Amino acid sequence: MIRALIVDDEVPARAKLRLLLSAQDELEIVGERADGPSAAQAIVTLSPDVVFLDVQMPGMSGLDVAAQLETASAPCIVFVTAFDVHAVSAFDLGAVDYILKPYDEERFRRAMERVRERLLLPPAGRAGAVTLARAQLGPAERLLVPSGDELRLIDSATIESLEADGNYVHVQTSGGAYLLRRTLQDLLRQLGDGRFIRIHKSAAVNINDIEALSPLFKGDYELRLRSGRTFRLSRRFAAGLFARTGR
Repeated sequence: MIRALIVDDEVPARAKLRLLLSAQDELEIVGERADGPSAAQAIVTLSPDVVFLDVQMPGMSGLDVAAQLETASAPCIVFVTAFDVHAVSAFDLGAVDYILKPYDEERFRRAMERVRERLLLPPAGRAGAVTLARAQLGPAERLLVPSGDELRLIDSATIESLEADGNYVHVQTSGGAYLLRRTLQDLLRQLGDGRFIRIHKSAAVNINDIEALSPLFKGDYELRLRSGRTFRLSRRFAAGLFARTGR
């Protein structure tokens, strides 16, 4: 069975998709959501194979949601959008599919054909929507993090450090700590290299939070943040930090 999630802030739009999807063989609708944060949470908890994702939603757009996903585990995404020349031009690159509102059954059928084709690919081959969304939006100014049973958006500028721990990343901010099921490499791709820099194979810090460096041995340094927390700056990454900060 193909597990499908519907995301649209308009009730009639969700009803139309529900009707069309219900007529598909070997397809199960696992849920419906009306906003970005709850959609991102549902993708994590329900593990859909495909998400029909509205682009224009208040607060957090469909592109914002896609950009927050892990490339290695993202579902196949079909963007649903009203006419937007810029967006449609990007979608037409072929990395992902989209349905342009108002759409008919034939257009929906073609989208489902592409979904079935993409589901035959390995997971990395289904991440076109994530890559496209990040390219369209640029470095993420906000990051979705777990807070209790929900997800909340935090300002990326408040993040002090990122530390890998197996398949998770500890995100330390000025206001608290969060644990994301992500890889450090993919998270840094999302956040961009303008604000964060890798200091070790398993750690990165916010450049603006670096307060001091003290030499240790064999080219390593102790790096201290303004919060007082300390890290080891590996000699492998030292040259890159010095080039970025002029130290």
